[in-house]
Amino acid sequence: MSPAIMTVVLVATFVSFTVSASAGLGGSLVLVPTLVAVLGPKEGVALAALLLAANNVVKVVAYRDRLPYRVAVPVVALVSIGAFLGSTLLVAAPEAWVLAAVGVALIAGFALERAPVTSKPAGPLLAFGSGATSGFSGTSGPLKGMALRALELDRHHLVGAASLVSLFGDATKSAVFAEAGLLGPNAVRVAVAAVPLMLAGTFLGRRLNDELGEQGYAALFWLVMSGYLARLALA
Repeated sequence: MSPAIMTVVLVATFVSFTVSASAGLGGSLVLVPTLVAVLGPKEGVALAALLLAANNVVKVVAYRDRLPYRVAVPVVALVSIGAFLGSTLLVAAPEAWVLAAVGVALIAGFALERAPVTSKPAGPLLAFGSGATSGFSGTSGPLKGMALRALELDRHHLVGAASLVSLFGDATKSAVFAEAGLLGPNAVRVAVAAVPLMLAGTFLGRRLNDELGEQGYAALFWLVMSGYLARLALA
């Protein structure tokens, strides 16, 4: 990997960490397509899962006073189960299928977003779907956001819940990918270089979350959702 490409990857990684720490989700929005373009579908998705899992450890520490364990546990369980099934499929699937799944995950997410299924009863279905699509395609699109919105939390606790959910989902995927040996030397170099970016991005993201206010956070949340739509259009 050339220095120029490494720089682009690390900039995208820092942006992803900052968005994830401020909005609670959206880390895969920039990170997954960047890593897929540089490393290929399988290794790119696997490295994104590893980086986001590690970053979510930092986020959980940063938001430790805002973690709604009781309401988040069912979502954590369903996302983890879905992530295990989806990531197991990715290991055995042809790379063309993985590329197609990224697009399908985004289309399905927006179809559900436009349908009247964002109430609490739909939360479990959305949580499982977000884990499964994320495990197979590297991105859950808006599904995780909708599942978390169904919990009806304020912005601070929504980011805390998202950090818990993402930590377990990404850790589950990373374990499956590690056993399959999907990460090569370039992925290891990126992972090591990204460690300080996790700290900086999470610090900046929490500061932004504190300063946004509820209206500002709502705008950021829907900006991330719109980002998924833009990425689908580009794909």
